[in-house]
Amino acid sequence: MMQNQSNFQAAQAYRSASVAVPPLQAVIMLIDGAINFLHKSIKAAEEKKFEESHSHMIRATAILRGLSHNLNFDKCGAIAERLHTTYHALIMACLRSYGRPDSAPAYRRIIASLAAIRDAWIFVALQPAKAG
Repeated sequence: MMQNQSNFQAAQAYRSASVAVPPLQAVIMLIDGAINFLHKSIKAAEEKKFEESHSHMIRATAILRGLSHNLNFDKCGAIAERLHTTYHALIMACLRSYGRPDSAPAYRRIIASLAAIRDAWIFVALQPAKAG
């Protein structure tokens, strides 16, 4: 039951953000949120605040789950499949890395991957709209 509630909250976070701002901007903001939570997780772990570190990591993965659950496979096909696979791999990397002695470098690699995805979305957002 807890997993269903978590999935619902992750999807709801995306929907709320995409209503408040254009969907592409919402994706960028949510990825930034995941990055920020991972930074907070690293800092909390360094301060030996392990429950807080775990909470931040879980919030980052919830954002990634929300992004993954809101992909449009019908419209975006292969790109949606690739993003789904990428988001899932990043979620699993976060979960596997938590509590390990090398979690900070692992989280930094995840953050770098998320930053690259975010930067790609920023590039897409800056492209002029095509006349339909």
